[in-house]
Amino acid sequence: MAFLCCALFFAAASHALELRDDRGKTLRLAVPAQRIVALAPHLAEIVFAAGAGDKLIGVVRFSDHPPAARRLPQVGDAARIDLERIVKLGPDLILAWRSGNSPRDVMRLEQLGFPVFVTEPARLADIPRLMRMTGALTDRQREAEQEALVFINKISMLRKLHEGKPPVRVFYEIWHQPLLTVNGAHLISDVVALCGGRNVFAHVPALTPAVSLEAVLAAQPEAILGGSSAGGEREFIAQWRKVAVDGLRSTPAFYVAPDSIQRQTPRIAEGAAVICEHLDKVRAKRRQSASAGSKD
Repeated sequence: MAFLCCALFFAAASHALELRDDRGKTLRLAVPAQRIVALAPHLAEIVFAAGAGDKLIGVVRFSDHPPAARRLPQVGDAARIDLERIVKLGPDLILAWRSGNSPRDVMRLEQLGFPVFVTEPARLADIPRLMRMTGALTDRQREAEQEALVFINKISMLRKLHEGKPPVRVFYEIWHQPLLTVNGAHLISDVVALCGGRNVFAHVPALTPAVSLEAVLAAQPEAILGGSSAGGEREFIAQWRKVAVDGLRSTPAFYVAPDSIQRQTPRIAEGAAVICEHLDKVRAKRRQSASAGSKD
């Protein structure tokens, strides 16, 4: 029913729309957006998922999914944007990432008169929320709602399958040099929790803290997850084994494709399914060890 509400609001207000972004700032559009620039790869993907890919006129570097995003003009990257090119493109809506884009760039765009909608997806529930908001901003509520429900159903199924299972202590690596992980406020930590995992660095204040191997060892994870290596699964596991200190080499390392978990898009449901599968392997091994021990 969410898309019906938004559609009725548009009609009642002569196509005017007001939505509050994740800064708490209200964006007002007289008519649905027709020319959109997305300032992060995941935002470009969200626009396509919401059924508004035909309205996207500019993206940033690494916007490579779906394939149609690769053919769009680039306006810099998530950390530094090309203001001059954005001005030439003339968007009527700019989507920005609160923790990924420079506040100075966002402020400058607003000073130039561009409507900027800033988001910060931090939980799994934020993915369908962002799709619905994008659908409302572009008058594609029906398409956005359908895709939001598909995602919600996938996550609900995983939650039902794994609720109540024994917890597994998890270290998640998002980069290897320096060694970076996530705290409890990060979306990846929410995915780990969905699968019955416990992020061993959930308590750290920084969103993506740098940690030492000694700190990882002290945290005593039962599983190491990640996918920062460009070489894929084999290189990730070999690289971890090479640098791991004594006491961690026996800890199983599992690969998760970065694009399926480190981008805040509907594809994170795929990454969540992989993580759940990996943690089930740890539980199975734990049961086998317990069974062998009881026989002894």
